[in-house]
Amino acid sequence: MVVSSAKGKTYDEINEIPHQRVGVVLGTSKYHKKGLNLYFKYRLEAAAALFKEGKIDYILVSGDNGTPYYNEPKQMKKELLKLGVPEDRIFMDYAGFRTLDSIIRANKVFQQTSFTVISQQFHNERAIFIAGYHDIELIGFNAHDVERHQGFRTKIREYFARSKAVLDIIFNVKPKFLGEEIEIQ
Repeated sequence: MVVSSAKGKTYDEINEIPHQRVGVVLGTSKYHKKGLNLYFKYRLEAAAALFKEGKIDYILVSGDNGTPYYNEPKQMKKELLKLGVPEDRIFMDYAGFRTLDSIIRANKVFQQTSFTVISQQFHNERAIFIAGYHDIELIGFNAHDVERHQGFRTKIREYFARSKAVLDIIFNVKPKFLGEEIEIQ
């Protein structure tokens, strides 16, 4: 179900993806036990490339900010600034605790009915599946994936995350927080 819902809605090539006003980068930690997290690196490089090629006008970084010592949106914004994205084109969603939260909050809080999600293909497929059940038009730009050996744990985790996404739809699960609307401009 997840894969078929995303058929024809994910892109690997910048020159093929249609323009969208906003690109949403799904969060992940900058570091893991062995150093820099390549999922983080590749997602932000993809977002910066889309911006520089005029395929998106604004970037919404959505991630976990659950403790004072862990702040995915802040780390993502710092990286985008290093990659040459102007600060006034970056918005932060501090309550993107999971994919469902990020997608629904981009719609309900940041008022986007159509946008590009930026992550690896497996993650984009799940995001598009979730969006489809919430009447959100979503396309995905597939950031470079991590080699099979390095991404093995993530692939196992994705199996369970997809199962949970289906259950979330069945049980009509809502984001942890919504909050006041924020206009991206």
